[in-house]
Amino acid sequence: MSEVFKILVVNPGSTSSKLGLFENEKMIAEKKINYSSEELARFPKTNDQVDYRRLGIDEFLVEHNVKPHTLSAVVGRGGLLKPIPSGTYRVTPSILEDLQSARYGEHASNMGALLAHTFTKDFSIPSFIVDPVVVDEYQTLARYSGLKEMPRVPIWHALNVMAVVRQTCKNEGFEISEDNFVVAHIGGGISVSAIERGRCIDVSNGLEAGPFTPERSGALPTIQLVNLCFSGKYTHAEIKKLLVGRGGLVNHLGTSSLMEVENRINDGDKACQEVFDAMCYQIAKEIGAYVAVLRGQVRRIIITGGGAKCPLLVENVTSYVKSFAPVHVVPGEDELSALAMGALRVLRNETEPREYTA
Repeated sequence: MSEVFKILVVNPGSTSSKLGLFENEKMIAEKKINYSSEELARFPKTNDQVDYRRLGIDEFLVEHNVKPHTLSAVVGRGGLLKPIPSGTYRVTPSILEDLQSARYGEHASNMGALLAHTFTKDFSIPSFIVDPVVVDEYQTLARYSGLKEMPRVPIWHALNVMAVVRQTCKNEGFEISEDNFVVAHIGGGISVSAIERGRCIDVSNGLEAGPFTPERSGALPTIQLVNLCFSGKYTHAEIKKLLVGRGGLVNHLGTSSLMEVENRINDGDKACQEVFDAMCYQIAKEIGAYVAVLRGQVRRIIITGGGAKCPLLVENVTSYVKSFAPVHVVPGEDELSALAMGALRVLRNETEPREYTA
């Protein structure tokens, strides 16, 4: 009988913590702890919440009769670190130092490693992070933009994308080290990536490039954007909000809900149909660009994320790209499972943990 590894997963968000308890591949318990703005307002910095959020994790373990010392590992969502290759990383002093100081930015995901490491400190249990948003395996040519002062940098849905590629290879009998994939992660943000033999060699930045999304503007006409910035109509903060948060479908239609958009289309809203079709067109066009990055050698095109739950979107995008390669749809994003599997691969000695150096 194979060994059973018990893994605790901690995925902190700005106003919640998602927790999962796994025995090997099987999730045996999960919980989402919500925090009010009033609760969190007393903490000057995000990282100041770590001890407070640890209390909720301890209560979760008590609820499920799990003694902390029986855990095989604790894995947290990776935060804002320096650009690193894809993989599972052991939480080390270098990671802790960069996250505690918010050296590369302050974000709720920074608490993932910090919370996981509290169990290392208290119970000598190994702690890990897996595929944070800063995963960077760009090929050299992908880093160039038209201005040397503005290199292209990847910010993308690395955790879900790499988990989906690994699972697709396992299910279909492909070799991740041999095959190529184009993956479109579609959510509030959209990133389209070229995965060459297990490495993301290029990807559309989910915050500032690519297709427009339910709430982000995507790539824009640059001269018009400059003119808008200097029009005097908007502050710096308002422009940034237009680009991320109030762009895309929100800007055109007043909603980021694909379900609402689909209902409006079914009710005969022609203007809504056209905007939705334009977003699908841009997603498909981006997929085509990344097929070109891989010189047409693509085993599967994968559509994933929350947007993959929308049949109208999947059908629309697929109609454009199905001639490039078979389209595989993986709805949603199971971040808890993706994190747990990253730790499990290390515990089973299927892969070596990577080491982060500052």
